[in-house]
Amino acid sequence: MLANLSATFRVASIAVPASAAILRSRASTKEARKMFSSKLTRSVAVGAAAIAVAGGSYGIVSATSSSPAAASRPAAASSGSGGGSNARSGPAAGGSSGTVGSVSTSGFTITTSAGQKVTVDEASSTTYEKGTAPASASAITTGEPVLVLGTVNSTTITATQVTVQPAGSEGSAASSAAGVVPFQQGAPATSKTVGQIPADYTQGSGTLASGTTANKATEAALAAYPGGVVDRVVELGNGEYEVHYIGVNWPHHIFVNQDFKVIGAND
Repeated sequence: MLANLSATFRVASIAVPASAAILRSRASTKEARKMFSSKLTRSVAVGAAAIAVAGGSYGIVSATSSSPAAASRPAAASSGSGGGSNARSGPAAGGSSGTVGSVSTSGFTITTSAGQKVTVDEASSTTYEKGTAPASASAITTGEPVLVLGTVNSTTITATQVTVQPAGSEGSAASSAAGVVPFQQGAPATSKTVGQIPADYTQGSGTLASGTTANKATEAALAAYPGGVVDRVVELGNGEYEVHYIGVNWPHHIFVNQDFKVIGAND
């Protein structure tokens, strides 16, 4: 009897520790699984964050590396008052002529024979003439007819040279170019061609002219077709020039030959 109880007791005492060990083992396994899962979650999160950062950095590098290419593409310059436009970027050499309206310490305004208002900014490097004689800024007074050459940005000219012209020159020039159509808001563009258009001319072709070349072409165009603003001069492949005109409904392209004589115009 006692022997049986002792055996049972031994079995029980052995069984209990074994069950506890199993439970502890299971608990340890669960804890290990939790720790592994937690570490795996953290690893995945860190990996995802690294990928996101790397992806963001790649996007920044890509945007930065592509920006010079985008910046190198020239923007299309506005043609102003209707008509076609060559693809040119930034201000360019040109000019206008008209009657002085108001005068300030930094410049003056003019109104062309076609009614276009133009702002003229003067600089310390601006030169002045009255007729063919040298002059000073004091020669610019209200009511004087002037020719302005310089860098044109829409209807604002940063003047390099201002010439006070003989009285009545603007009116006589206007009468000799009665074909100029003043700009009117909402009016349809006039479509016509006069004179000779270079056979190989296409809008957007050629090279922007500057300096004396641009000045001579601008003066020729303004003398033949006063009233607008020359906002650029383009030298064509055959050595002739396309003078781009804004501020009027017609013409928008004036063609000048190598001798700086106007040979044609179109819309």
